[in-house]
Amino acid sequence: MTAEFGDWPVWAGALLIFSARVTDVTLGTLRIAFISRGEKSLAPIIAFFEMMIWLFAIGALVQNLTNFAYYIAYAGGFATGVFTGLRIEDRIALGSRMIRTITQNDATELSDALRDAGWGVTSVRAAGHSGEVNLIFSVLKRADVGAYMALVEKHHPDAFSSIEEVRSIRRGVYRGRKPPLGFGRLGTSLLWKR
Repeated sequence: MTAEFGDWPVWAGALLIFSARVTDVTLGTLRIAFISRGEKSLAPIIAFFEMMIWLFAIGALVQNLTNFAYYIAYAGGFATGVFTGLRIEDRIALGSRMIRTITQNDATELSDALRDAGWGVTSVRAAGHSGEVNLIFSVLKRADVGAYMALVEKHHPDAFSSIEEVRSIRRGVYRGRKPPLGFGRLGTSLLWKR
């Protein structure tokens, strides 16, 4: 094969395009996640770097339209970038969740255990399909969902739970410390999660 990118071999050019696409699509995936979670101040900064890298990648591809290896590198970088961005977003676990747990058994012990663990809990008696039930509501950081559900499973393995994303929170009881002044919601999500 002939050399591309000046004296670079084809595999090196393909690797460069692949790496640029992984980076820019990862940034794009994170940008969208930040926007959807209300972290809008970071989005323009991420968008700037995302677009600079994308321009490099598309420019390299357009200059070498006759080499199919670059097409594969471009598409493969896109797919890998989506995967990588989703994995990173999942690891930093931005946002909050509301968990509703419904059990037919007495929920006092479970409610106390959740409160002792630091979560705010609202419990209500209600009527379900087959009689009286207990409803437990909690809003917590996304990073805490696993620990919360482990307590639910321990005390009421047959309980029904639903988990929803929360877009906005005002007041309440939340596990963990408050962030220092000036860090905002992103500081809460990144610096103070357990």
